[in-house]
Amino acid sequence: MSEVYGVRRSRLRDRCAATGSAAALVSRPANVRYLAGAAPPGAVLLLGPDEDMLLCPRTPSGDPADGRLDEEVRLTALPTSASDAAVAAAEMARGTGVESLAVEEHHLTVARHRALRSVAPRLRLDDLALAVEQQRIVKDEDEIACLRIAAEITDQALGELLESILVGRTERHLALELERRLVDHGADGPAFATSVATGPNAGRAGHRPTDRRVEEGDFLSVCLGANYRGYRCEIGRTFVIGTTPADWQIELYELVFAAQRAGREALVPGAAYRDVDRAARQILDGAGQGVALAARTGHGVGLEIDEDPQLAPAAMGKLDTCVPVTVEPGVHLPGRGGVRIDDTLVVRQEADGGPELLTITTKELLAL
Repeated sequence: MSEVYGVRRSRLRDRCAATGSAAALVSRPANVRYLAGAAPPGAVLLLGPDEDMLLCPRTPSGDPADGRLDEEVRLTALPTSASDAAVAAAEMARGTGVESLAVEEHHLTVARHRALRSVAPRLRLDDLALAVEQQRIVKDEDEIACLRIAAEITDQALGELLESILVGRTERHLALELERRLVDHGADGPAFATSVATGPNAGRAGHRPTDRRVEEGDFLSVCLGANYRGYRCEIGRTFVIGTTPADWQIELYELVFAAQRAGREALVPGAAYRDVDRAARQILDGAGQGVALAARTGHGVGLEIDEDPQLAPAAMGKLDTCVPVTVEPGVHLPGRGGVRIDDTLVVRQEADGGPELLTITTKELLAL
């Protein structure tokens, strides 16, 4: 992987050079990890003209790294008196004689930006903007392999839960059990806060589990994902508890399933982001449920659970191969509940079989 990280940093260095910056300060944790292989708490990455350094506070154990740092990056553990690694990096950049430093303005607070200027007043600070985030959109096969394993772990955890007795248990208890099962199967932890929603809560995007107990006849919607070696996936499924689904539940489920399928089928290289959103959204609009759909149909995943691209009505840009995204339409009917179906897929050429489905738990409307 050392060569991979080196190539990534070289691309960023070339971009900085093209805009007149001799060095770059990367502070967003996911970007630091992408470029250096590790991102200890509080760490920043300084890309200099001669060498690259990871600056980070010392941990109580005295070891600031997590064991996956690229060997070509020099680790610099700051003294306990250093309050901010970014400020220390700006001082080092000034000491090397560079005249300009590209920084991630979208990640720096106003106070932090002022602190950088105060220690290096003659150093010109340029905006790195979203250069690293844009580089992260297309994944290499090693990254996709990590996402694939994260999806396998997630499918395993969800599959085991579906084999257990659910009636009478609370949303909160089921969410905790799912997260424990993720770790049991090899995840570093959950990719995000697990959502379990029952009855009138089902189908609500981003629902935080409560002490409501699962009852027979409920819709049960679950959204979870594993974090494996920093890479995060997402799956969402909806089931009926303990009885044959009611007619309205079947109709609503089939509607959301049709929208989700349309979104998945639109994932082709060259497709506009907003066209993928439109493919799913028009199914729900046609059934009078468009107002219940979230502001977007899906989003990219990787080192963060919510990355570019955004599959939304106003999103600009087109899909490329090897871009992992979610497709996650849902409908929530106030007071009754609803349906969410969510998969993580990788955009592939048609000659390679089309979009690669990573999350494979059945999408059949099961009565558990």
